Amino acid sequence: MIIQNILSTRFSTVFCTAALLMALHLPAHGADGAIRISSIAELEIQVVNAEGEKETKRVPVDTAVPGDEIIYTTTIENIIDKPTGDIVITNPVPNDTTFRLADGAMTDITFSVDGGTQYAASDKLIVETQNGKTRAAVPADYTHVRWAYKGELGVGKTSEVSFRAVIK
Repeated sequence: MIIQNILSTRFSTVFCTAALLMALHLPAHGADGAIRISSIAELEIQVVNAEGEKETKRVPVDTAVPGDEIIYTTTIENIIDKPTGDIVITNPVPNDTTFRLADGAMTDITFSVDGGTQYAASDKLIVETQNGKTRAAVPADYTHVRWAYKGELGVGKTSEVSFRAVIK
């Protein structure tokens, strides 16, 4: 039984790490060739700085286990010689995680509960229950997060959006 639990934990860790890495292939839309996109999945850890004080630091995810909160950050950069707009970033919420929080300055954030087919503000989402009734969606129901950048991103400027999810 102990060996089975160890193997199950190792499988979960490997599976979750693979899911995290697959989630980094994120679509973004803007003017063709106008933006560069980079993404990273990180964990927050406590470290002691040179002054002996505890501080929080983000580190790239190597492995993750149930209960770990992962921060997924997507950076967009305008790489053309004029401002660009109509930027939309869509991130899937990885399987075997529960969405927790999204952030993105200068963006409208919407969510999907149907695999990315439809998006709405969190207070407008409805899901169907197993008995055929409906209820308001909760963050655990989210399958995707979408950010629509307001206005234009200036020449050479960058912007970040992020969300947090906890591994089940």
